[in-house]
Order: sequence, then structure tokens, then C-alpha cells
Amino acid sequence: MNKSLTLRRPDDWHLHLRDGDMLQAVASYSGHFGRAIIMPNLVPPVVTGAQAAAYRDRIRAALGSKVTLRPLMTLYLTEATDPADVVAAHRDGIISAVKLYPAGATTNSASGVRDFDKVRGVLDAMAEAGIPLCFHGEVTDPAVDIFDREAVFIDRVLDPIRRKTPGLRVVMEHITTADGVDYVSANQNIGATITTHHLVINRNHILVGGIRPHYYCLPVAKRETHRLALRRAATSGDTRFFLGTDSAPHPDRAKESACGCAGCFTAPNTMSILAQVFEEDGALDRLEDFTALNGAAFYGLPANEDRIRLVRRDTPAPYPTHIHAGDETVTVFDPGFPLYWHVEDPA
Repeated sequence: MNKSLTLRRPDDWHLHLRDGDMLQAVASYSGHFGRAIIMPNLVPPVVTGAQAAAYRDRIRAALGSKVTLRPLMTLYLTEATDPADVVAAHRDGIISAVKLYPAGATTNSASGVRDFDKVRGVLDAMAEAGIPLCFHGEVTDPAVDIFDREAVFIDRVLDPIRRKTPGLRVVMEHITTADGVDYVSANQNIGATITTHHLVINRNHILVGGIRPHYYCLPVAKRETHRLALRRAATSGDTRFFLGTDSAPHPDRAKESACGCAGCFTAPNTMSILAQVFEEDGALDRLEDFTALNGAAFYGLPANEDRIRLVRRDTPAPYPTHIHAGDETVTVFDPGFPLYWHVEDPA
């Protein structure tokens, strides 16, 4: 028997749309979202308000007139970022947040922050203006095991910054550990995004039986105990946790190589996966909180008024296994199980 669920249109609070041919190819797959926080780690990165406005215009052009997704832009924080430019870009409605990448932590993060004291003035200005700071929450110290880098980041970087700038509103993005869940749960003025793929895979999915490059992401998936902690947080209804897919398309040639890049492209099937996860955990009544209400409340925005409908059918929901971007092929994230929740826009 078919079941249906009508939700406010969801938002994606962490999305990579890239640029050029890749932007043209992937943008429409996020079209069932109302808004999305767009990551600024292009090459070169988006570091000024003027660059963010220009990138926003390219995204709007790629989406076309039939797609209603509203891109919410961010700036890439560097040690040379001008606080006045950040405040002006936020005041003028160009940006919604600033992204902090520790230098070397993930894709296109070489221009990120090495000395956190050098961005103190920007953080103070952001706190005064109420501008959220989105963290990629991992240290890059080579002495720290990659599976421990999120927990160490909380102790070494995140907590000290929040203590020195107590008014700063922080999003700990794509958390992957019980440590991250516990820290957010114990604090105020902080939110956390959780990705679709981290609710589904643990590190065994990447490594057991052969290396599966399309499950490799950063932060890397952790032990099963951490995955289950993320699922409990996502399905709890706690307003501090909300969806940020971190959908990150890469050409297959870059994923399937001797030094493959990190990222999972989940935009085409995210809502179908989430509906299945929340159903398995007996939490379908909280799917709207996670996807449409909690993030909007954190960013001080109204919830979307329009709706989407999810219908559970006996036949699997169709989605592409691959898409093409110019001459490149991109593999869509495979959750490893059939998806029976179909996403529809109500008539």
C-alpha cells in the first residue's frame, strides 16, 4: 500500500554547486530545495562580497527560471579577509554566512586559515553583526589520526574560539562523531549540519571488500557507533541539528585515481534516502524538523510556505546512477539499498 507524506519544502544548509560545466550539470538536481547555503571553495575561492554576488548570478543563470532554489551565498575566510567587506556583504543581503576551512583540511582549502589569531578581528565583527560562521571542523595536524580530527578540533580550535568570542553564532558543519553530537547538544548559540551520506555509511563501507572511492568523503565516515549517534541526533527533533547534504560532485576520473578526491554527490536522491532513514528509525514525523524547520530557525529565516510530497511506492524511486558535465562523468551516491520514497511537487 502506498503511503504519502507532505512536508514544507526542505532546505540544504551545505551544498557544493561548483562552477562552469559542472554547475550547469548539477544545479537542477537541488531544485526541490527551497534554499541552499552555497560553499565558496571554488578555484580561486569566493573571498569578497563582489565575488559572491557574481557567483550567485552564475548559479541563478544555471538554475533557469523554472527552478525556485534560492542560493544563499558564503565567503571563504582567509587571513587577509576584510571585516568591513564581510559586514557590508551581509548587510546588503549578498551573503548569509562565512565559511572557515582550516588550511589543507579538504577540497580546495589551501587558502584557508592556518593562524586563527589572524582572523580574530573578522570573528569579532561577525559576532557583533550576527553573521554565522560555518566551520569545517577538523584539525590538520599530521600527528592526529584522521579519525580523531573532529574531536581534537572541538578541543583545540572550536571551543577556544567560542570562549574568546562568546557572541559568535557557529555552525559545526557535517559532524561525523558522537563527540560532535555531544558538544552541540551541550551548548547554545551553535548548530550542526548532518549529511545524508553520514547517516548511511560508516568507514567499513569505504574499506571492507575493496576500496570504494565514491564513499570517500571528508570528514571521513567513522565507526558505526558514531553513525548511530548521528542518526539519533538527526531524528531527535533537537533544533540544533539540521540537514546540510555536503553534496559534492567530482568527475569520476578524479575520484577513481591513485589519489582520489573526497566528496559524495547526493543531490539527486537525498530526500528519498532521508525518508527511508527516518522511517526505519520510526521518526517520519520529525523529518520536516530536520529538513525544513531547524535550519531556517537557526539562520533567522521563515520556513518555506510551499510543500513537497513524498510517496512510498512498491517500486523503487528512479534516480540517475551517473550524470554528465561537459566531457566528464559524475557518479551519484548509491546508499546500498533500494529507495521506495518518491519525491513529488504537489499539484
